[in-house]
Amino acid sequence: MGRKIFLGARIFDGERFHDDKALIVAGGRVEAITARNDLPDGEVVTLAGGVLSAGFIDAQVNGGAGRMLNDEPSAASMDIIAGGHRPYGTTSLLPTLITDTSEASIAAIEAAKEAVKMNRGVAGLHLEGPHLAPARKGAHLAELMRPVEDRDVQAFIRVREAIGTLLVTVAAEQVTVAQVRELAEAGVIVSIGHSDCSSEAAEERFDAGARGVTHLFNAMSQLGHRAPGLVGAAIDHPSTWCGIIADGHHVDPKALRTALRAKRGEGKLFFVTDAMSLVGSEKDSFTLNGRTVRRERGGFCSKLVLSDGTLAGSDVDMISTIRYGVTYLDLTLAEALRMATLYPARFLRLGDRGHLSPGARADLVHLTDALAVTATWLSGEAT
Repeated sequence: MGRKIFLGARIFDGERFHDDKALIVAGGRVEAITARNDLPDGEVVTLAGGVLSAGFIDAQVNGGAGRMLNDEPSAASMDIIAGGHRPYGTTSLLPTLITDTSEASIAAIEAAKEAVKMNRGVAGLHLEGPHLAPARKGAHLAELMRPVEDRDVQAFIRVREAIGTLLVTVAAEQVTVAQVRELAEAGVIVSIGHSDCSSEAAEERFDAGARGVTHLFNAMSQLGHRAPGLVGAAIDHPSTWCGIIADGHHVDPKALRTALRAKRGEGKLFFVTDAMSLVGSEKDSFTLNGRTVRRERGGFCSKLVLSDGTLAGSDVDMISTIRYGVTYLDLTLAEALRMATLYPARFLRLGDRGHLSPGARADLVHLTDALAVTATWLSGEAT
């Protein structure tokens, strides 16, 4: 890979903006951000204004481009899903398998091993279930839910060793404190979600190493003034990360603004899409575990619902969440970009992504001033 010199756009390095500067990329990595009058030799890429940022990182993607991971848990499906989200600025994601059979989980794990090696945007795997609480099942199948067993712990550890990044969503009711500690010490990223637990039960698991909360506010015990629940524990605990779905349907913007102001610990909320197969597709319905999910158009973006009205994932893409954050959540553009780049990278421990420091992967996205994606690059190569 030769050297590339990106000119013409404001550069956001993950922390701050650089004006009238150039981004230098060599060997698929960031070399430097430098003054325009001090440029090395290389291929010049001239951008028409706007913003050049690290590519977006999404920790929760169930599907895209007409494909659901649960329907075909293969490396090819993961590649198609990643490709379906790339036009919206996402250059790294975790394909997410929702509650399913053990056979589906095994297939997804084997697929992730292959997809990560392909180095085309699949950064690991997210297993959202089956260790969830039936009381907070959401669109998941309660009959497939069960507690974490010791054999599951050992399996998760082996998967983490094989693919690098493994995120597991578990309900506090379905996992012991000792199991959380063992998983966390082995590098598995544990997130509490789909749980009706008390704040005390959640805090015990956070203190044992659970790193995050899956889609804050959704499918969990809510904040009460005498029973703070999982929501209260997540907002109050200083080391806990929280993914949020900012689509105008999953959470009222007033609740998200409140959480953003109240969360202890700087930069601990980040965007996820929880996207289903219809992102990047013109279809209006799909099936989920044998049930029809339909697209209802309207609002900031369309929403996805089961026949009983239950939300079934989202129809939002990552650049839309950034626009939503700036428009409805009182976020500066810099903070909205951090919530799609730097913060999810830190949560997932992807140290060479989500920023444009020297040595970082040159996974890039170019945005217009109106926050529309014009181009993406993986390791410095246009996609």
